[in-house]
Amino acid sequence: MTEEAMDKPSDGVGCGAAVLMDIRNVSLRFGGVKALRDVSFDIREGEIRAIIGPNGAGKSSMLNVINGFYHPQEGEIWFRGKRRPPMKPHTIARHGIARTFQNIALFRGMSTLDNIMTGRITRMGLGLLSHAIWWGWAEREEVQHRERVERIIDFLEIQPIRKTPVGRLPYGLQKRVELGRALAAEPTLLLLDEPMAGMNVEEKEDLSRFILDVNDEFGTTIALIEHDMGVVMDLSDRVVVMDYGRKIADGSPQEVRNNQDVIDAYLGVPH
Repeated sequence: MTEEAMDKPSDGVGCGAAVLMDIRNVSLRFGGVKALRDVSFDIREGEIRAIIGPNGAGKSSMLNVINGFYHPQEGEIWFRGKRRPPMKPHTIARHGIARTFQNIALFRGMSTLDNIMTGRITRMGLGLLSHAIWWGWAEREEVQHRERVERIIDFLEIQPIRKTPVGRLPYGLQKRVELGRALAAEPTLLLLDEPMAGMNVEEKEDLSRFILDVNDEFGTTIALIEHDMGVVMDLSDRVVVMDYGRKIADGSPQEVRNNQDVIDAYLGVPH
């Protein structure tokens, strides 16, 4: 792990940080299957909040509830101090929540630059016809969006591949492009679904550095699902642990590391 990650304080945001999102007693069912069972936790402004647990624990279901893919049968989501009604994912994106996916979801035939530009859709004020004509306000707006995208490309150090179709890129760089597309939406809350999955050690170190920089330089609040416990312990300010759709622990990385329920869930030791 990088020195930057190792230097991450375990309680970096402090207890006094404002709550950005409050998940209250959320339950989600698919027929007779209970994916989430009365789960409550919060995400504070400016923190890196990890959600961990064994396979099938409900982590991705929770992320899908947060960004509107799923609508829970019980419970509430509060965002920026207001109760959030059921919304579609594109509406939630306009409210400042962006995400990456466990399986890369890029346009493989499009260039790196054009893929990241798609992240600006929620920021575009003019319609499709105006951009097709590309005149006046439409031209000026696109120039502004491209300037923002170029800054993200510089930030992620992917200038040499800006015109390369992403389908030709190695896996680690595709993950970085997907992060860039999410950043293009200028999110207040960035959701990362297993960002390190399938990466080698060097790729993990690179992406860990960029995640810390996004949090530090942009001030973006981050919630991430991750199975690599070394990454979780190095990056996160607080960790919530799930098992079979329930929350079984919540606290600093060190508190969670020493929690017997967490040890049992990961090691398969009976209570």
